[in-house]
Amino acid sequence: MSNRHVYEIPFVGLKPGTHAFKYEITDKFFADYKPQDFSNCHAVVDVELEKNPSLMRLKFDISGTVDVMCDICGNTLKINLWDEFNIMVKMVETPDEMNETEDDPDIYYIGHQESHLHLSNWIYEFINLSIPNQRECDESERGGPQCNNEVLEKLRKMEEEAAKGNKSIWKDLDKLKGLDN
Repeated sequence: MSNRHVYEIPFVGLKPGTHAFKYEITDKFFADYKPQDFSNCHAVVDVELEKNPSLMRLKFDISGTVDVMCDICGNTLKINLWDEFNIMVKMVETPDEMNETEDDPDIYYIGHQESHLHLSNWIYEFINLSIPNQRECDESERGGPQCNNEVLEKLRKMEEEAAKGNKSIWKDLDKLKGLDN
């Protein structure tokens, strides 16, 4: 992956204690990953690293905005990102084995010989987790000028047709029920 060294922390040279790092993330960051269901990303990732002799605590604060498609009307919707994630990194002899058997996703193992923490995959994951699963215009904005009213009207008609269709389905089931008696 290109330019991933920008998202590495050379922790060997850091003194024990707390250290702060800041990363500004745009759409360019996601070029090496699969296509995203958002665009126009302007995120800030503040990382606080607390270094101890055999472990490190990382706190990721995600903020910023991304553009997503509204699940209801299909128009572009700008949403705010805000979330916080914590990771504990422990230094062990067999990191691959420990990572495979660890049940807690907030604990990660690296080898004693490691000198850098690679943050890019965590940043990718945490930004994606910061985006809500349901992406809708606020109810106060629904049907407003930024909504696609043509789509909203088609959805309303489909709901009406589905409601009519459900009644006839139950009638047919009642007929089948009567055959058993």
